[in-house]
Amino acid sequence: MACRKNDVAPTPEDKICQRCGRRIEWRCKWARDWDSIRYCSERCRKTRVTDVDQRLERAIIELLQGRSGAATICPSEAARVVAGDDEQAWRPLMEPARSAARRLVAAGRVVIMQNGRKVDPSTARGPIRIRLVR
Repeated sequence: MACRKNDVAPTPEDKICQRCGRRIEWRCKWARDWDSIRYCSERCRKTRVTDVDQRLERAIIELLQGRSGAATICPSEAARVVAGDDEQAWRPLMEPARSAARRLVAAGRVVIMQNGRKVDPSTARGPIRIRLVR
């Protein structure tokens, strides 16, 4: 794709970051490399998905499967499961738990809710709830 100042080039579909689950919007400077882009930032590229991230994803799914069909959970519940008995260890896991939820949304397994409505995980700010896809 040619990217010049006044050109309006067709943009391919947005991608989802493999680390944080946020939407990666197409940028003209990535035109040549768009097929190989997998991370939204240098930080995500360096940190990758860890064992704790995978445990958070499993905890979210297990918690939701243990509840009724339309029930939701807070990411803090998954963080508390992964942190175990240490009451102070779950707070640093909150953003990784939200990232795990976003990755599960990208995989089509859960939806993120706010005020009873489904929201875009890349733009959701504030308290969220997670629900299995019906």
